[in-house]
Amino acid sequence: MSHLKIRPSGSHGRVTRVTPQSAGWTYVGFELHRLQAGESVSAPTEDREACLVFVTGKGQVTADGQALGELGQRMSPFEGKPWSVYVPQGSGWSVTATTDLELAVCTAPGLGGGLPVRVIGPDALGQEIRGKGSNVRHVTNILPETEPADSLLVVEVITPAGNTSSYPPHKHDQDDLPHESYLEETYYHRLNPPQGFGFQRVYTDDRSLDEAMAIEDGDVVLVPRGYHPCATCHGYDLYYLNVMAGPKRSWKFHNAAEHEWLLKA
Repeated sequence: MSHLKIRPSGSHGRVTRVTPQSAGWTYVGFELHRLQAGESVSAPTEDREACLVFVTGKGQVTADGQALGELGQRMSPFEGKPWSVYVPQGSGWSVTATTDLELAVCTAPGLGGGLPVRVIGPDALGQEIRGKGSNVRHVTNILPETEPADSLLVVEVITPAGNTSSYPPHKHDQDDLPHESYLEETYYHRLNPPQGFGFQRVYTDDRSLDEAMAIEDGDVVLVPRGYHPCATCHGYDLYYLNVMAGPKRSWKFHNAAEHEWLLKA
């Protein structure tokens, strides 16, 4: 199995964990918790900021000592927009599930910005359709660069069955603003129905990195550098949750030159 693909370690509790140390990079952290009603999870943020994304289910949330009430709504990542919570560095959070709950914890370095805790409700989220034909995908911006955070960029994408996504291939692995930004990235994948599969390739121009992976429900793919397109098979919609962070909070990407003609087709 590719060193870039992380399978869930079970079906209950913390089933996925990516740290800068485990990934061999500097910025992005990601965890996925699956809880039953009445179970809780909590953590200090220390020197990192966090974005809690309710992938499915509901829970009672406390962050930085503030009781935020019951959040969450959808019972499938393919149904509607998510609820999320931004939690700054130097604080902490806890969530107690009130239904079966899948909670994503996205983290990156805090920069001492002194930002407050905030609930990010579905009604506040921008949504767009990108691409055309068999390259259409539906994008929900949870924590884009136009919204306050120190390092984190968080977005959800749903790709209809048989379509490509993150395509034409693009990369963001050079700290060369305003032309391109350096951003590490994780992809948390889900399939509908869940027995489906798709594919993702992570590769560089010189092919010093070139990994092609079959992706299944619950897999996480690490993108330390290079292009990273993915595709789903006929009959199976693909959801993914992206977490990105780097030295500057800006998403500027470079398309693979040999495939740029697709943007004009």
